[in-house]
Amino acid sequence: MEHTFNKVVLSLHAHPDDTEAFCAGTLKLLKDKGYKIVIATMTAGGMGGINSTEEKTIALRKEEARKAAAVLDAEYYCLDGRDGFLFDTTEMRLKTISLIRKVRAGIVITHLPIDYHSDHRTTCNIVESAAMISSLPNVPVEEEPLEITPLLYHSAPLTLSDPIGNRIAPPTFFVDITSAIETKMDMLAHHQSQMDLMRHMHKMDDFFGEMKKNNVDYGKMVGVDYAEPFWQHLGGGFQKDPLIQEELKEFIKTL
Repeated sequence: MEHTFNKVVLSLHAHPDDTEAFCAGTLKLLKDKGYKIVIATMTAGGMGGINSTEEKTIALRKEEARKAAAVLDAEYYCLDGRDGFLFDTTEMRLKTISLIRKVRAGIVITHLPIDYHSDHRTTCNIVESAAMISSLPNVPVEEEPLEITPLLYHSAPLTLSDPIGNRIAPPTFFVDITSAIETKMDMLAHHQSQMDLMRHMHKMDDFFGEMKKNNVDYGKMVGVDYAEPFWQHLGGGFQKDPLIQEELKEFIKTL
C-alpha cells in the first residue's frame, strides 16, 4: 500500500554533532530532493566541555548546533535533557511527540537501540516510543496528531559494534554521500568544542578526520568513496515503505 508522508525529515539524536557525524551527507541529498530538514538533540551536550562549565558548554554547543544546521537551512531544536544523565521519562517522551508533531515529520532518523553510548540508546527508546504514538489522538500534548506514523530509520554508531564491542547486524542500506561530503564536513566543522573533548575522552587527535575516515571505511564496504549506513525500523507499529531508498535510489548501495 502506498502511503503519503510529509516531505520533512527530523534528525533527532542525543547530542550536538551526532547528526553531523552520522547522517548529514544523507540529509543534504534529501534536501536536494525537496525535503525540509529539521535537526534536534535530546541534550545540549553540557558534559562535553573541557576547561568550561556545564552552563557555558550548553550555550556554546547550542550555538554550534544552530550554525551547523543553518548550512542546510535547517531549524535546530534542543529538548534540554541533561547530557550523561538522560532518562526515558514521560516528560521527554511528551516533548519528543510535541516536536515530531510540530514539524510534521514524515521521516525520523535517530540512533540504534544497541548503540555504544547510553545517551544514544536512551534517545532511541524515547524517539521510537514517541514516533509510534505521534498519530494517536489521546496523547496529552497541544499539537495536532500526525496523519500517519512517520517512518523511522537508525543511523550508525561510532563503530559498527554494540556496547560491549560485538559486531552488529549489517545495515539495511548505505547512502553514497561522495557528492555531499564537503557539506557534511562544513557542518561538522562548526562543532569546534568537540576537538578537545574527543582528544581527552577517546584519545582521538583529529575528530573531524576520524569521522571522515569512518565514511571512507563504510564506502569501501560498498565500493564508493564515502558512505553513511542506515537501518530501517521494520518492527511492529511502523510503516515499512522504503522511502529514503526510493528517493535516493541513485545513491543507494547494499552489501
